[in-house]
Amino acid sequence: MKIPRHLVLTTGALLCLALPQAHAQAWPQKPIRIVVTFSPGGSSDIVARLLQPGLQEKLGQTVIVENKPGAGSTIGANEVARAAPDGYTLLLSNTAPMSISPFMMDKSPYDPVKSFTHVAYIGSVPNVFVVHPSVPAKTMPELIKWINAQAKPVNYGSGGVGSIGHIVGEMFKQQYKLNMEHVPYKGSSPMHNDLLGGTLQFAVDTLTQNVPYMKDGKLTGIAVTSRARSAMSPNVPTVVEAGYPKLLAENFLGISAPAGIPNEVVEKVHKAVAEVVARPDVAKRLADLGVEPEAMSTAKFTQFVTDQVNEWAPAVKASGARLN
Repeated sequence: MKIPRHLVLTTGALLCLALPQAHAQAWPQKPIRIVVTFSPGGSSDIVARLLQPGLQEKLGQTVIVENKPGAGSTIGANEVARAAPDGYTLLLSNTAPMSISPFMMDKSPYDPVKSFTHVAYIGSVPNVFVVHPSVPAKTMPELIKWINAQAKPVNYGSGGVGSIGHIVGEMFKQQYKLNMEHVPYKGSSPMHNDLLGGTLQFAVDTLTQNVPYMKDGKLTGIAVTSRARSAMSPNVPTVVEAGYPKLLAENFLGISAPAGIPNEVVEKVHKAVAEVVARPDVAKRLADLGVEPEAMSTAKFTQFVTDQVNEWAPAVKASGARLN
């Protein structure tokens, strides 16, 4: 039977229209980047590289972890916010670029909620007030007493301008009228060189990187900034137990993407992250790092970031901390 020519053309046109759609659904077709907003060695970097092999296996493509530190984590975050919404550029999102740094600027280059699709929550990590053993303090009141006894301002270190350690340190300084000066580092690793050597005597930093030194007696943990004690350092009290509940602060970790990426891609990434995090070996390693995982839908993660922004923005602005 001879098929009318107009039907052949119509069928051909429909096939041509369907091909790009089918191709778009076959994500991923090329390597995927995960941008980390801190230098190598920090908790964000460690977690990204821990997830990397599992995500490669689940997604069937190479996953590249790329460190883009600077400007209070806004350089890396802004790069992702401005990237094509195709799922090939992702962000290891955390408290600094989402809840802190945008509010230390006259005009943020991105909106922490509207500029991103917050895909998958991983977990949270507490910070710790930590001192060199030369500091005669083992409790928060003793730390305050020591700071007040110094003739010169006490330098305190953090993983960088806009890090959660920076803001908690400023809150500590303002609430208790302490003579302190912030010393920002490009990540926790370079800060530890000075802290272990005694050049720097006090820091507010992610618990993860400090536990090995605390166990060896090279550093003294004063208090963790979480509601409950960490299994990593069960002998270190919380700021709540110590009587300083306004210093509560936990650094969240998650995977975010530019706003507008296809729902199919969001679902694939969310599913892959959840499955990798649930693997016994990965779960154990996360626990060893002090990361407390929690299962969240994409909608719940988005609401979590929104709530964090609303909670932290006033505190950040009140701290007076600025990004130039």
